[in-house]
Parts: sequence; structure tokens; C-alpha cells
Amino acid sequence: MTEIRHAPVAPTRTQWLAAGGSIDAHRHDDHQIVYAGRGVLAVTTGEGSWVAPGTRAIWVPAGTAHAHRAYGELDLHLVGLPAGENPLGLHAPAVLAVSPLLRELIVAYTRTGDDHSPERCRLRAVLLDQLRASRQQPLHLPAPTAPVLTALCDILRADPGDSRTLAQLGREVGASDRTLSRLFRDDLGMTFPQWRTQLRLHHALVLLTERTPVTAVAHRCGWSSTSAFIDAFRRTFGHTPGSHPTG
Repeated sequence: MTEIRHAPVAPTRTQWLAAGGSIDAHRHDDHQIVYAGRGVLAVTTGEGSWVAPGTRAIWVPAGTAHAHRAYGELDLHLVGLPAGENPLGLHAPAVLAVSPLLRELIVAYTRTGDDHSPERCRLRAVLLDQLRASRQQPLHLPAPTAPVLTALCDILRADPGDSRTLAQLGREVGASDRTLSRLFRDDLGMTFPQWRTQLRLHHALVLLTERTPVTAVAHRCGWSSTSAFIDAFRRTFGHTPGSHPTG
């Protein structure tokens, strides 16, 4: 992300983004909540990427340079909040659970103009209350900085279904599994299996949005069986991949 636009005010609005569309890297002086009513949204920063289907929203703190990408057509709902107002107390991007009530609040708030009416102020207050109650979701895929780890992660990004062990991958990038294990912990804050599972879940969301059959998604993302994939997906998202909304 070399060119970073500075758009001081984070807008509150609804916009449509075509499948495969993107919004280039930029930053705001405000916080922003980004929610996709349909499709899958990915937000990327220098620290990694966060992905959110329709049951999740992404919190982007003020000053964070970030870019958006759409998987499937997106109904993108954006909520800007002043930098001095941080209902979540978060200073790094995060994925948040979106309840049915919070979804309707975000949709309603972003589809009406800011007329400063008492009704809109009450709507905003309830929206913030619901945000404070939202749980963070472990859907962050951190980006490595160590060159050898970057090379390994690039191999897996190109083929998330690659099932080779860390030792086997290490021979390709010229590092031992012990060195790579340490780098995953120190550079990314997670183990190799944890990072690969996150990568596979991100890729699975994209494939499901493209209406890829569940069995094919399991195979292409490297799970040993369809049932293992369904179990991992349910534990992460709270529903089965077969019931996941498509874009």
C-alpha cells in the first residue's frame, strides 16, 4: 500500500461495490465501522487482513491505512465515528459479531441522512450500545515481516489446500521447522496450524460466496474431509457452510 489517500472524515453512508471491486488504500482521522450486508468484505492493512461475511463487521481505528476488497457483490454500510469516541476501546482493527438487531441498526443508520434529529440521535445511541456488546471474532490473518516467513506464507496463499508439513515447506524456503515455528510465534503471534487454519477459513468464505459446493470448498482449502471442514466452519462462524449466505 504505497499511495495512501487521506480522507479526513470517515463517511456514514451505504454504497454498492461490484464483485471483485476494491477501494484503494486510504486513512481517516475518524474511526469507522465497515459492514457488508451481502457478500464477503476483506479489509487489508500493513498488519494483515480481516475478513467479514454478513454476520460480521470490521472496526477500523482512526488513522489506520486500509483498503477494501469485495468478494461477491457488496452492499457496503459505513459508519464514521469521531476519533474521540471509541465505544469499543479498540486501537487495532477487529472483526465484530453482528446480531440481527445490530444489523438492522447499521442498515437504518447508514441509509438516512444526518439530519441531527432526535430520532436519529436515539438510533445512534442504541447502535453504540449494541456495538459495546459485540464480541470480537478471531478472523485476523496477520502479515509476516520476516522474508523467509513471507516466502512460505506466499506459497500457501497461492494454494491454501497445500497440505505439506512445516518441515516440508521449510525445505522449499530454506529454513528449519524449528526456525519457522519460532518466527510464526514471534512475527505473527500464532502457531503455524493456527495461521493456516485462518488462511483456509478466509479462502473458504470467498469460495462459498462464489457458490462453490461445500465438498469442493473443503477439498480446495485442504481439509481432510468435508465433515472436518463443516465442524471448523461452524465453530468459527456459528452456522454451517451450507447455510452461509452467498453474494
